[in-house]
Amino acid sequence: MECRRVRRSATDTAGFAAEDLRERGYVVEPLNLIVMDYSVLLQKYAPVASDSLVESVVAKARAEMDRNRNEEVYRFCFSALDLTTLSGSDSVRSVAEFVKKAVDVPVRFPGMPNVATVCVYPSFVDIAGLGVEGTNIGVTSVAGGFPAAQTYLEVKMLEVAMAVENGADEIDVVMNAGEMVEGEFDRLANDLELLCREAGQEVTFKVIIESGMLETPEDVYRASMLAILSGADFVKTSTGKSAYGATPKSAMVICNAIKDYYLQTGINVGIKLAGGIRTVDDAVLYYTIVENMLGREWLTPSLFRFGASAPLANALLSAVTGGTQSYF
Repeated sequence: MECRRVRRSATDTAGFAAEDLRERGYVVEPLNLIVMDYSVLLQKYAPVASDSLVESVVAKARAEMDRNRNEEVYRFCFSALDLTTLSGSDSVRSVAEFVKKAVDVPVRFPGMPNVATVCVYPSFVDIAGLGVEGTNIGVTSVAGGFPAAQTYLEVKMLEVAMAVENGADEIDVVMNAGEMVEGEFDRLANDLELLCREAGQEVTFKVIIESGMLETPEDVYRASMLAILSGADFVKTSTGKSAYGATPKSAMVICNAIKDYYLQTGINVGIKLAGGIRTVDDAVLYYTIVENMLGREWLTPSLFRFGASAPLANALLSAVTGGTQSYF
């Protein structure tokens, strides 16, 4: 996945404890940021689909869901999980136990794949990393002022850098919804680009657009495209920490942006669906939307994820095993 990333370092933009950072082993360098005019870049891409077209695409996917109600799809959806614990009561012990359960799935349920990653707060990245060692499960860390992005840019950058230093394979950051709503596109996207740089080329970088807070398909499309243009490997619907979760309509519009970008650049960007996805039917509907909009090429965990906790994981386990499971 191409991205305008330069390095992974803790960057001093405002005298932010540079000497302390150097003592911790960080390389402190000037930003050397070329400020992009993202408002102009947005004009290169196709107009967003109308409300009626969005509704028709979603209705078509609902009508075609039955073809994907099968064990193969359920197993795939499980393998595409970023299995998440982001609770205020998380602790070293609870996170370690959570990760162990994820690692033990193929043993407890023969034939079930591993989840794609476990998703934790930055302070638990090292614990999760120890737990998944020797498996193909990655570690995702939320970062950058999650869940609201309402903190200093320097703090966001440092949090991303520390999560990666501690072993995060993937980083989920939040787009500043206030700046998006107010049309501060250049500031918003340039900040995301800096976070992308901090993550580095070896780390999968996901941007959460909090799609439920955006009122129109055009807003969701613009937010998705800004995330992509600023370096996102994945566009993610929601934090799961607000009243707004994923919706089929927002998923369709995000797919539309991803497709438009692919047609112009040949670069694949992934989609991560999160927030309120709890049932097998939810997962199958989103799977069908992605299949219809982007094609089977996107039906791989490298381009398609669900951000979800116990309810969806247990529902998928139950669908595959044929019995009610409350494993997580």
